[in-house]
Amino acid sequence: MKIIIKNRSELPIYEQIEQQMKAQILDGTVAENEQLPSIRQLARDLKISVITTTRAYSDLADEGFIISVAGKGYFVAPKNNDLLHERMLFEMEEGLEKAVENGHNAGLSNDEIITALRTIINESE
Repeated sequence: MKIIIKNRSELPIYEQIEQQMKAQILDGTVAENEQLPSIRQLARDLKISVITTTRAYSDLADEGFIISVAGKGYFVAPKNNDLLHERMLFEMEEGLEKAVENGHNAGLSNDEIITALRTIINESE
């Protein structure tokens, strides 16, 4: 598992870890039931606080991406596609709401915002 921490990011470090781990789980880079580094090992590898990695793992477990097995560590949870779909849909909707708000604050019309979204969709295909 590869995680890159950007000190200049607006996101807190635990959220950077969460986002990167989610992405790797969803795209299959990290397989179902694969064991993850221990909280302490990940903290050492990233040169960050154990509290930060604990927060990231706790949030990922709460969201159903990883599970804790007593005495063995953390593992990628078996995929519950409905749950993952709902979580990703929720996150997408939050991002779109923020993007629309930013567009309106910048003085863009709804048509201009929609055109920008279509451009982004076309570029990602």
